[in-house]
Amino acid sequence: MPRSTSAPARNKKKKKLFKVAKGYFGGRKNLWRTAQDAVEKGWEHAYRDRKKKKRNFRRLWITRINAAAREHDLSYSRFVNGLKEAGVEMDRKAMADLAVRSPEAFAALVDRAKEGLAAKTN
Repeated sequence: MPRSTSAPARNKKKKKLFKVAKGYFGGRKNLWRTAQDAVEKGWEHAYRDRKKKKRNFRRLWITRINAAAREHDLSYSRFVNGLKEAGVEMDRKAMADLAVRSPEAFAALVDRAKEGLAAKTN
């Protein structure tokens, strides 16, 4: 029976890893252990930052909404509460887009929020 080796599988594995490590600096692109560590660390960062990206965008939207609401003498929390009381269901991404691209439409939202707050106090 012929002797079998792990060479083809090992070479394929190494080729795949070095392809991923292409563009890294120094030994991180051509030394097996260093490249493997660098690639795995990169995957960890990528996984973590895909989650972080969602948090960062939500923070950005809230900041934009807050800035636009304060131009109409309303804080972010009171604005969102007023919309909730008025029965307006709109996500923060859309509200932030309105605040930036269409200030008139956002002003109408602010009016609805103020009506909701007024109805709540009465």
